Order: sequence, then C-alpha cells, then structure tokens
Amino acid sequence: MKYFIESYGCQLNIAESNALELLLKGAGIEKAEKAEESDCVIINTCSVRKTAENRIWGRLSFYGHLKKSRKDYKIIVTGCMAERLGEELKKECSFVDAVIGTNSKMDIVDLLSKGKTEEREGYSFTSSYYREGEFSSYVPIMNGCNNFCSYCIVPYVRGREVSRSVDDVLSEIRRLDSLGVREITLLGQNVNSYSYEGVTFPMLLEKVVRELDNIEFVRFESPHPKDFSPELIRVIRDEERVCSHIHLPMQSGSTRILKLMNRKNTRESFIELVDRMRSEIPGLTFATDVMVGFPSESEEEYLETLSLMEYMHPIEAFMYYWNLREGTRAATMDGQLDEDVKIKRLERLIAEQLERCQREKDGRKHMLTRALVTGITRDDRDRYLAHNSHNEMISFRPKGEVKPGDMVNLQCYELKGNTYLADEV
Repeated sequence: MKYFIESYGCQLNIAESNALELLLKGAGIEKAEKAEESDCVIINTCSVRKTAENRIWGRLSFYGHLKKSRKDYKIIVTGCMAERLGEELKKECSFVDAVIGTNSKMDIVDLLSKGKTEEREGYSFTSSYYREGEFSSYVPIMNGCNNFCSYCIVPYVRGREVSRSVDDVLSEIRRLDSLGVREITLLGQNVNSYSYEGVTFPMLLEKVVRELDNIEFVRFESPHPKDFSPELIRVIRDEERVCSHIHLPMQSGSTRILKLMNRKNTRESFIELVDRMRSEIPGLTFATDVMVGFPSESEEEYLETLSLMEYMHPIEAFMYYWNLREGTRAATMDGQLDEDVKIKRLERLIAEQLERCQREKDGRKHMLTRALVTGITRDDRDRYLAHNSHNEMISFRPKGEVKPGDMVNLQCYELKGNTYLADEV
C-alpha cells in the first residue's frame, strides 16, 4: 500500500502530519510522490477559517471523482474539520472511508495496517515530529486552548490545553540536535501558557537551550500577549539561541473590540508589553496577526488598529477580515459588517503594512547577520538562499563550498523586493 498526505492550516497540523508519516513508514506503508499514485489519501484538515474548509470541500470532490474509477481507493479525512463537521462529512461525502477527529489522527496507522482502530481518550503526543532530511523542525509542546476568543473555533476542535512532558520535549530536542537539525520551532495554540508539573514556558525554554549543540535558532509559535511574563522576556534577552523575532498577535487596536473578542488584554497593556520588550531585547523584530471587520467595529476603532500597527511596526503581519465561524460567540453578535466594508478595511491595512514593511526592511539592508542555508536560487545557480533569526530571506554568493543546513555569516548590501542580497563574510 502507498499513502499520500495533504495538510492544511497551522504549523501544528504540519507537525502532526510529519509524525503520522513516520509511523506509517514504520508500519511498512510506502509514501507515494503524488496523490494519484497512492492507494490511500489522508487529508489533514483545518477549520480556523471558512476559506480553508471551502478548499477542502473542493479537494474532496476531486477525490470522489478519482474513486469512481478506482473502487479500492481509500480516502481518510482527519483534523479539525473532521472534528467539527464529522457527521456532515459522512453524509455529504459517502465515498469517504473514514472521518477521524483531531485526537485520533495517529490511529490511522492501525486502520491501514490492521483494518481497525481503538477509541482514544483525549489528545496524546507522539515521540517525534521530524521530517527526514530537513534542517528545520517543529516540536509541539502543548495542544488546545482555554482562552475561548469569541471568534475562534480552536477550543472546540482541539479541546482544552494539555502540555507535553518536559522529559519527552527534551528527549526529542536531543535527538533532533544529534541529527544535525539547525532550527526548531516550539509549537502550541497558546504556546507560552505551557505548564507541566510546575515547569512554566520560560523554564522549559531555558532547559531546551541547555540541550543544544547543532541547533542555533529556537523559535516559538503562537504566544498570547496575556502570558508574556517578565521571565519570558528575560530568557529571550539572555539566551542567544532564542530568536529575537517574536510573533505577538495584536488582533485589534481597540480596547472595546479586544474585550468583545475576549482577548484578555487592552490596547494600553499591549503597548506597554511592546515597549517593555523593545527596551529589554536588543535587535527585536515583530510579527503579528490582525483582524479587521469584527462585529460592530466602527471606523474610529478600525483607525485605532491602523495606528497601533504603525506603533508596533512589525516586519511580518498575517492580516484578514472577520469571517463567520459557526459555533463561536462572534457568529451571533449584533453589528455584523457588510462584506464590502470588511474588504476595503483589509485592503487599506495590507497596503499600509506593505509600505511599512518596505521601510523597515530597507533600514536593515546593511545588516551583518548569521543565517541558515536552505538551497540554491532558481534564477542564479551560483547564488544560495538562506534565512536569519528574524525570518528574513537572503540571497548570497558563497566564498567557498556551502550546502543546505550550513550556517553562514552574511553582510547584506541591498534589498531586492523582500529578499536581501549579501556576501558571505
């Protein structure tokens, strides 16, 4: 039997697909290069936004047509959409062989190798999420969310927060380091709320750094502003391997809208956090998430978001407008905005961020930086691509022999689009 996995959505979904792939290979099930060449397709789904679900419905239609000519072809749907719409998926797509929720993804191995699965209680972590041959690796450390932001489906499809044991995290990190991995990203829906037998996220981060030899970049996704403690800021400041490029979700610049979102922070507390981080962490850069068009958002409150973005000046931003998620409190709130209003607000937000990002990057075009080599450029076979601790893409011409996975020191001299040009030094 040959399998093929399609993954949608967050980094945790990708990590879980990697873990599933390791288990499938361990069971002697071979990976196909294309879905059409496989005997079984596994679709690891996302429900965070309606656009993701719409895309998956389209893919299911494609596989339904494929199955008409191949009666023995197996289709398995797993992940958050399977958790949220399990019965609907079974009804609308009778050609699907199995719909398996978030907590039971790894049971797919038993289903394919033994023809049956056992009921699983709650979420469980696997021993490794490594994809063979890669120099960057995801390391899930917690799953689920207790925050219940009013627009978010995650607590309903991922469940309550559960943290992975410290020993398991460190064991995987040691293995990744021995395999020559250069960069890790600690993952969780609310990663900095990690807590296991008295060990907090800053404490875990310090323990992780003590295990490292080959790994030079340590990142984490996605934190919540309310859990950004002074101890965490100190660890980022003091530990050189912890990247000082921080994803700090804003969502809105209006205190009233943040309260409606149930974000548990205010505009003022967010500004205070940004100021404290800037004052304590040298060379800090930000990435952020921003939503516009939330129910009842006024023009003035939208402008507050624009002004807070200018104050924060992130070099990366994931920008979107509110789209209705059934089952969330925001779906039934008064003051739902017209689609054209939301689109116009998003367009202006994106345009301003593109200009801001260009200014920020242009101001960094002469930086000296350490970077991880990822491959050869498509247009010039004599140049290589790399990215640094701030997640910035750099094209450079090496002084000697280099290969993907090497760490290099680069002197940047120009910005071309979103890519820096540099010389190896």
